[in-house]
Amino acid sequence: MKEIKRDIYLDKLINRKENGLIKIITGIRRSGKSYLLDPLFKNHLIESGIKEDHIIKLELDKEENKKYHSAHELNEYIKSQIKDKKMHYILLDEIQLVDGFEFVLNGLLYEKNIDVYVTGSNSKFLSSDIITEFRGRGDEIRVFPLSFSEYIGAFNGNNQDAWSEYVLYGGLPLVLSKKTDEEKSQYLKNLFDQTYIKDIVERNNVQRIDILDSIINMLASSVGSLTNTKKIYDTFVSNGEKELSLNTINSYMKYIEDSFIINKSDRYDVKGKKYINTPQKYYFSDIGLRNARLNFRQQEENHLMENIIYNELLIRGFNVDVGVVEIREGNQRKQLEVDFVCNLGNKRYYIQSALNLDTREKTIQEERPLMNINDNFKKIIIVKSDMKHWITEEGILIIGIQEFLLNKNSLDL
Repeated sequence: MKEIKRDIYLDKLINRKENGLIKIITGIRRSGKSYLLDPLFKNHLIESGIKEDHIIKLELDKEENKKYHSAHELNEYIKSQIKDKKMHYILLDEIQLVDGFEFVLNGLLYEKNIDVYVTGSNSKFLSSDIITEFRGRGDEIRVFPLSFSEYIGAFNGNNQDAWSEYVLYGGLPLVLSKKTDEEKSQYLKNLFDQTYIKDIVERNNVQRIDILDSIINMLASSVGSLTNTKKIYDTFVSNGEKELSLNTINSYMKYIEDSFIINKSDRYDVKGKKYINTPQKYYFSDIGLRNARLNFRQQEENHLMENIIYNELLIRGFNVDVGVVEIREGNQRKQLEVDFVCNLGNKRYYIQSALNLDTREKTIQEERPLMNINDNFKKIIIVKSDMKHWITEEGILIIGIQEFLLNKNSLDL
C-alpha cells in the first residue's frame, strides 16, 4: 500500500501550533487520528528543527504504558520529561484511557513551554465531552475517513477502479490494505459490531441493543431521505413494539451521532432564511460502513453519491444544510428541495446531486429548485459523468463527481 497523505489535517495542526490551546483530534475510530499525530505531525516537528527529546509522546493503549492511565502518574511523567524552558510538544494518543485526563490537560495549559496534542478514538471521548470539559480551552480538529483524493493517492489502479472500490468499501484507511472483497467486507462488518456498537453500549449503558441495531439499519437504508425520531418511533410501534418511548429513540439517535458514525443535516428555508426543525437528513461518515451495515445489499448509486458529496463538503470545512425553496403553483404552495446549502465564511453554494442529466426533463427537474433561488450565490449540479465541466445558459455549473472530488477548487470553476 502506498503512503497515505493527510495534508489537510497536518496543515491544520501546523497552523495551530503553540496557540495556547489543547489540540484535540477527534473522529470516528480507525479514521487515521493516531497516524496523523505520529508519524505525520511528529516528523514535521523534527524536520522543522525540534529536538526529539522535546517531543514527549505516549501511546496510552500500549501495555507498557498502562501505568500512565492514572492521572497522577501521567502528570508526574510529563513534568519529569521537561528538559528546560524551551517549548516541549506533548503528543498523547488514546487519552480517554486515562482516568481524570481532563485535570491533567487543564493543568498543562498553565505551562508556558508546553504545547499539547491529544487523540481519542472511542466513545468516552466525543465531541459533546469536549464541549463540556474544554470550553474555550480546546481546539478541535475533526478527522474524517479518507476523501476520494486521499484514497486515490494510495490506491494501486486507475481512477475508475478506485471509484468503484470507494463507493463500495469507503475510505477507512485499513481497507486499502485488504486484498480481497471478503477481507474488506468482513473488516467493515467486524469493526461495526465489535467496536462501534460495543462503544455506544458500554458508554451509555444501552439496554435495548436490538433497538439500537434497528435504528442504525433504518438510517443506513434511508441515506439521503428525510426522517426524524418520531417517524422512526412510529415504525417501531407499527411493528408491535409496545415498551418503547420516544425519549429512548431520541437518546439512541444522539448516541449514534455523538459516536461520529452519522452526521445530521438540518433543513433550511432559503427564501425565509430560517431553519426548519424537522425532518432532517442523516449521512454516514463512511459509505463503506453504511454498506457493510446492510450486508452490501442496497447499492442505490444516487444515494451513495449524495452521501460522498456531503462528506467531501464537510472535509472542506463547510456547514452543510438541506435546502427548501417554496414556490407557488396556481393557488398552492410547493416545496422544492436543494440537496445542499453550503456555507463557509462569506461563501455560499447551492448544490444538487444527480446521477445524470440524460434527458431535458431530468435537467429541468434538477435545475428547477436552483432557478427559484433569488440570489447571486453559485449554483452547481454534480453528476456521475466524467465529461469536462460546463456552464448552462442559466449560469449553473455542471461538473462530474470525480472532477469535483479531485479538484479542491472545483466549486469555483
